[in-house]
Amino acid sequence: MLPLYPEIKPYARHQLKVDDVHELYMDESGTPDGIPVVFVHGGPGSGCEFNSRCFFSPEKYRIILFDQRGAGRSTPHTELTDNTTDHLVSDMNKIREYLGIDKWIVFGGGWGATLSLAYAQKHSETVLGLILRGVFLGRQQDIDWFSEEGASLFFPDHWEDFVSPVLNKGKAEGNEKPRNCEAYHEL
Repeated sequence: MLPLYPEIKPYARHQLKVDDVHELYMDESGTPDGIPVVFVHGGPGSGCEFNSRCFFSPEKYRIILFDQRGAGRSTPHTELTDNTTDHLVSDMNKIREYLGIDKWIVFGGGWGATLSLAYAQKHSETVLGLILRGVFLGRQQDIDWFSEEGASLFFPDHWEDFVSPVLNKGKAEGNEKPRNCEAYHEL
């Protein structure tokens, strides 16, 4: 992916303890008095990357990045305790309050789009705007398309590499068509 703006360095980094278990990493870049925009990463579990800031003009926006519970630079890494959509929505609001922001633009992609929608539904009074890309709603039909057959239409060679461990394990157990998500969870 080519970024829209060159690499932007953060001017502030924070760790925010949101409960007895989780501490979130976040950083700010761009213009401190600019229009606040929060980048909600996908995954779940992936975390933000250096180029996540590059969607926004650093002269116009106060860019907030954070790594969700158990993801990226948040701790403890990969922790699933108290790690639900409701917890993540609450975390986003705690971040907004911690940073002294009344309203912000919420920008999310993939799982981040789903989480952004959930946040906007619960805290609509704090949302200046909502920008969604690569929308994944997490419905059963979306999960089936993504994990069982959809990606195979676009990347058949990579799909074969992805499913071969699952198929081999399934065949060894007498299951000719194991479900990929469940099988990878067990691996």
